[in-house]
Amino acid sequence: MKENSIRSLPGIPFLLGVVVIAVIAGWLFFSGIGPSTPGPDSVPMIVAGVLLGLLAFLSLIGLYTVQPNQAAVVSLFGKYVGTVKDNGLRWNNPFFSKRKVSQRVRNFESGKLKVNELEGSPIEIAAVIVWQVVDASEAVYNVDDYESFVHIQSESALRTMATSYPYDQHEEGQVALRSHATEISRHLRDELAERLADAGVQVLDARISHLAYAPEIAQAMLQRQQASAVIAARTRIVAGAVGMVEMALAELRKNDVVQLDEERKAAMVSNLLVVLCGDRGTQPVVNAGSLY
Repeated sequence: MKENSIRSLPGIPFLLGVVVIAVIAGWLFFSGIGPSTPGPDSVPMIVAGVLLGLLAFLSLIGLYTVQPNQAAVVSLFGKYVGTVKDNGLRWNNPFFSKRKVSQRVRNFESGKLKVNELEGSPIEIAAVIVWQVVDASEAVYNVDDYESFVHIQSESALRTMATSYPYDQHEEGQVALRSHATEISRHLRDELAERLADAGVQVLDARISHLAYAPEIAQAMLQRQQASAVIAARTRIVAGAVGMVEMALAELRKNDVVQLDEERKAAMVSNLLVVLCGDRGTQPVVNAGSLY
């Protein structure tokens, strides 16, 4: 089913014509039944008045309005005829049935869904979907209720997307729900576009609006995140401390300040690492005697 645009006639001239026909029909009918009119001549006038009245009534049925960013899907006895997008008061065949479809940009926020992410942890996730009907005929004839179809397929796509990624990034280059919002939004938008294409719907944007661990594991995951942050910070501290120790040894050797054997070097490295990597300030011990 593909959209077929058809022309419609301006409705205001037809409305004026209907008014004129109705006035003439009324004049003929009431003149025909008037007492001053002879009997044999009154029958054609009454019949003409009734026929013109029926014509005016049928013409009035063919009038309908189309709002801006709205389309009217026209069918004749169940057969699709075309789609009218001309704004204002329009007129078509009175036997055509019309179903109006809004083509304005719409959005909705899905409910908070509880799903398991890639690593099996339960999370809560919700998304905001921005969509628009671009093919009114497909929206009407390919699905029963396109609005309900959009809502259900959006939640289904969100569930599928959430199970494809971990909540947090645990490896270098890994795409995660919390740290890669752009990539996740693109994946969700593509997933929705594929699912909603048959309904004549275009997905303009899709973004996560809520993301959190499920309440039953939130505290444990918070401790895990804190531990990961501490490990990452300690890793950088140790890397920096090792570099500073190497620099200190290199400067001592370069300037020939003191000659240290391997045992003393090991002791110096140990002391420097304790000073540089400790959580608290160290208390120095001054050696007033000989080095050896």
